[in-house]
Amino acid sequence: MSADGDAEVMMGSLADEEDTAGDEVEFEDQQVPMETFVGVSGELLPTFSAAEHDAMPPVEMTEFNNQPDSLFFNDGQRRIDFVLVYEDEDKKEFEKRYTFQRRKRRREFFEADLMVRGLELEASRSVLDDKVVFVKVHMPWEVLCTYAEVLHIKLPIQPNDLSQSSSPFSWLTKLCEPSKDVIQPEVDYFTAPFEKDRIDSFCVKDRAQFFAPDMRSRMAYYVLSRAYYEVRGDVKKFGINKLLDGGVYKAAFPLHDSRFNVKSTDVQCANERYRLYQEWAHPKNFYKTQPLDLIRKYYGEKIGIYFAWLGFYTYMLAGAAIVGLGCFIYGYQTQHTSTWSKEVCDPLIGGRIVMCPQCDKECTYWMLNSTCDSSKKLCIFDNFGTLVFAVFMSIWVTLFLEFWKRYQAELEYEWDTVQFLEQEEQPRPEYEAKCCHERINPITKEKEKVPYTSCEKCLRVSCGAGTVLFWVALIIASIVGIIVYRLAAFFTFSSNLRKELKELKELQPIKEYVTPQMATSVTASVISFVVIMVLNILYERVAIWITDFELPRTRTEYENSLTLKMFLFQFVNYYSSCFYIAFFKGKLVGFPGKPVYWLGTYRNEECDPGGCLIELTTQLTVIMGGKAIWNNIQEVLFPWVKNLISRCCKRVRSEKVIPRWEQDFQLQAYGALGLFYEYLEMVIQFGFVTLFVASFPLAPLLAFLNNVVEIRVDAWKITTQFRRMVPEKAQDIGAWQPILQAVAILAVATNAMITAFTSDMIPRLVYYWSFSVFPYGDHPNHTMEGYINGSLSVFDIRNFSTESEPLTKPYWFQNITTCRYRDFRYPPGHPWEYQHNIYYWHVIAAKLAFIIVLEHVVYLTKFILCYMIPDVPLAVKEKIKREKYLTQVILHEANLKLVSKHLKPIVNILKEHEDKDSEIDLPF
Repeated sequence: MSADGDAEVMMGSLADEEDTAGDEVEFEDQQVPMETFVGVSGELLPTFSAAEHDAMPPVEMTEFNNQPDSLFFNDGQRRIDFVLVYEDEDKKEFEKRYTFQRRKRRREFFEADLMVRGLELEASRSVLDDKVVFVKVHMPWEVLCTYAEVLHIKLPIQPNDLSQSSSPFSWLTKLCEPSKDVIQPEVDYFTAPFEKDRIDSFCVKDRAQFFAPDMRSRMAYYVLSRAYYEVRGDVKKFGINKLLDGGVYKAAFPLHDSRFNVKSTDVQCANERYRLYQEWAHPKNFYKTQPLDLIRKYYGEKIGIYFAWLGFYTYMLAGAAIVGLGCFIYGYQTQHTSTWSKEVCDPLIGGRIVMCPQCDKECTYWMLNSTCDSSKKLCIFDNFGTLVFAVFMSIWVTLFLEFWKRYQAELEYEWDTVQFLEQEEQPRPEYEAKCCHERINPITKEKEKVPYTSCEKCLRVSCGAGTVLFWVALIIASIVGIIVYRLAAFFTFSSNLRKELKELKELQPIKEYVTPQMATSVTASVISFVVIMVLNILYERVAIWITDFELPRTRTEYENSLTLKMFLFQFVNYYSSCFYIAFFKGKLVGFPGKPVYWLGTYRNEECDPGGCLIELTTQLTVIMGGKAIWNNIQEVLFPWVKNLISRCCKRVRSEKVIPRWEQDFQLQAYGALGLFYEYLEMVIQFGFVTLFVASFPLAPLLAFLNNVVEIRVDAWKITTQFRRMVPEKAQDIGAWQPILQAVAILAVATNAMITAFTSDMIPRLVYYWSFSVFPYGDHPNHTMEGYINGSLSVFDIRNFSTESEPLTKPYWFQNITTCRYRDFRYPPGHPWEYQHNIYYWHVIAAKLAFIIVLEHVVYLTKFILCYMIPDVPLAVKEKIKREKYLTQVILHEANLKLVSKHLKPIVNILKEHEDKDSEIDLPF
């Protein structure tokens, strides 16, 4: 590439044809020499001259043959591998025709370039709108063979002769398998990368069926992404995505093979979409296992690996959900037998303990037993069973990740993606177009083209990192704003809420439940959820722009880079409010005579006498529930409504027959990042299930129920509401795997700290074992009696400052000189009054010891499990070795045959002259 211009990027750019008013906009020419483009991708494909394009005839225009289920050209022989859609410029209004002539020139050149490359095209006008034209693309056998070799596509060489091992639970899984009458098992083959010179080594029974439809579509898209639409000297512009962005084409997609709810009448149609809907996407199949092989065959490995991961994750959640439900039931059954909860509700104990105001001036004194209901609810989640469940989930997440690696290794082998990243993945067209610098490849020691120097790459990465940090700081600022709201709202609710509830008689039944703390928590959670969703929309565009600017080489590198950016943002966005409640709220509040102020103005929030755990549970419930509802609305309602509106706007008389390609055109396009958001949704949920499970043991159950629905919703959505996406290869779940591992490691620390610092379990255990008996207590035996009195400190109301002293006092506040607050401090009159007492230091030591011991025990267990469970099953290793051996043998035999074929004329000549003394004239 010359130094005076850069190649244009295909995806994510603005249309270069016209602005909103429809006027043409000229863009600077950008130079992409042909030899540069070919060299980057490593293809040994022919180059073409402009004269060859001019010599190509226009695309043949044909009439629709009234066969709505046909997947072939009008001749019934050539299969449709891709469809391009555009609006005929000649059908537009006369005064606007000139504006669109540039589009027409580019489209005609692009289609001519496709035909020069060996593709065959056929055009048909729309049945519903004669301005719309559908261009059908077919790849002949020779072209398929060429690009199959370029893309290193693996194809069958011999049936798999290794015996399949059956699980001891196969009799149980058979009850949940899809009907074998509808979805037949696929024949398993050993495979090898395709080579035209060794085609006799492959199982070519029928040329029409040798390359599966998903392979044909993937190869067609590969050609479309690299075909030229404009050439001016050394300036070459290319790619279907750029033409889509510029409005030259309205859509480009492979065809569904049939309608989702009606079988195709075409005898050559496999009806895979119909079968997927009947046995997978229909809601009645919620209990059935997924037909992963057919999903992979129809949609490609990338979609298949997502549904495999989602199904495996849901399957593993079932066990965690059962254990979590058991812990919840245990807490619910024991809430009425909890000694400390009884003391809170006892009129002779909690009814006589006067609590200090929790805000300045407007808040007043209150009785401890007013929190009786919340203390009982807290017992459901803050009990010994929750601690056991937190440890269980730390082990569960390790087992989940290790078993998933094994299952993923099996899928890699079965789906021929074991060496995919090393052999098959080609550079992105956007990367190839920018290659203008030369460097020495560190592996091959040959010159290669790259889009930037080392210094430029460092600058791009630095700019991207700086932008990400800025947005993370913006999220933190929004969280600070929500915290300020919490402080101000609690002050307002404390002064006005009770009065308003007294005035409204219809709200009297809920007066006991709507406390200032609860009202503040719920409203702040809702506001936090709204802020999260708004920031998501804004940051999404920023993250895509940053990743485009960094210019990753391959599609996998692009998605991994975008994944890390988006997850970092989402992590801070979704979890920051939970981290605040769990680890900061109520921790640095001082005491009534000397409270700590936030920003010098707002008094820090305090927890209820039972702790902040119930508020953390509320926050998790609101965010998880709200997120699940919103995502389902987005995934189901929006596409359905859009398709409904499209059908209503294009409603025609029932006697008109609509072809397959036009039916698909009426569906929604599946975005390039559609699958990315599905992963992101599930990984964020995984974080809620693991990071904060110590406060909400029902999280796995809610996640399990949501995922059972999610699988069928996603299946229904892509099968019925969206066009068929271009099948893509994928070896694994990409960058999501290390993210899941990082979350699993962090989950051990967060759950240990929630149990130690947010829950009241450690203070209760310290009291039970140390402070309920001599020398600190008066009880003869270890007991929880007296815990509430021992965990609340005493404050002399005469020590209130003028800024903190309440303006009003309750009617029952007579002859009372002290109030109580949640802390471990010496009482007034003590030499060290209001300083932390010995109980406080015992509790701190116990909390730190608990965290250290729990983390080390759990991490050691995780390490042992990781060591004991191999990532690749032994049976899979044997199959891989067997396939490599067979491939080498077969290819070696093919080479011997090829050599024998070339040497045969020489051998014949030698035989003819073996008895003669004359010179032998060899044919070389």
